[in-house]
Amino acid sequence: MHVLLYDENFKYAGEDDIDINTEAGEELPPNCTTALIPEGLYDPKYDPEKDKWIESATKEYIESVTPPEPEPNPTDLLKKQTALLSLQIAKLQADISALKGGGAS
Repeated sequence: MHVLLYDENFKYAGEDDIDINTEAGEELPPNCTTALIPEGLYDPKYDPEKDKWIESATKEYIESVTPPEPEPNPTDLLKKQTALLSLQIAKLQADISALKGGGAS
């Protein structure tokens, strides 16, 4: 049986395969569980009352190990700016046309 180990502070301490027969009433040894660690935990800690792993890392620690957002691609930024400028020019041209048409009537 595959188990996850935790230390005296209930922090994750590795994994192991043990030979145990739970159907015959054998219990898991202390400091281990079959509860899986959910994806995304930075510093898993086992909660024996709830039989699940929880996050024990501080917000500051998580922020320190999380990579920053990538910088925007300069070419993509220029494409967006060009598209916005083209839209503004088209609107101005439409406004000019409307003014010329309105003044000629």
